Amino acid sequence: MAQSKHDAIERNVFLLIVLALLAVSVGGLVEIVPLFFQTSTREAVDDKGKAIEVKPYDALRLAGRYVYIREGCYNCHSQMIRPFRAETERYGHFSVAGEFIYDHPFQWGSKRTGPDLARIGGRRDDEWHRKHLLDPRAVVPGSNMPAFPWLDRAVTVPIGEHMKALNLVINPPSNPTPYSESDIASASAALAGKTELDALIAYLQGMGLALK
Repeated sequence: MAQSKHDAIERNVFLLIVLALLAVSVGGLVEIVPLFFQTSTREAVDDKGKAIEVKPYDALRLAGRYVYIREGCYNCHSQMIRPFRAETERYGHFSVAGEFIYDHPFQWGSKRTGPDLARIGGRRDDEWHRKHLLDPRAVVPGSNMPAFPWLDRAVTVPIGEHMKALNLVINPPSNPTPYSESDIASASAALAGKTELDALIAYLQGMGLALK
């Protein structure tokens, strides 16, 4: 009897589709819904539940992140260290969700043509990054990373509008509106005299510093 019911389901395409969608939906809800009630996915805490200090990106770093995404850096670099010894030995402490509450969109990725950048902040000085971005092979012989000489120009990112947009999509409980009106009003002035290269370096230098 059981076998005949199974055959009937497999022979009825519409019924099979409905039951398959139902199974996937239930499975998805079981995995996704609990995440909304876990503190680590909504607040700035480390892997042991201890609070860490995570602040919204300032105007310069936010502009640098904009440049990072625009130039497609995520095509070769990830920003997520997995909890395996080979990963943590090379890159540092594994990534935790609480570090990224102000990131939209996330840059976790899985591509490793180049090294993971999750904890690149502070590992090199600004001048090293400047040389590396302008001529990668000058500091890393044999590197296949392309040069980005055009970044040595004034920042043209519409940073104020960008902050307003992020206020609509980033709402962690600890700080429902990351950017105040004064932050938005002073954003353009903070970028005065800065280049896209300066902004990108500032973004890289701030990566992974929240979790010691």
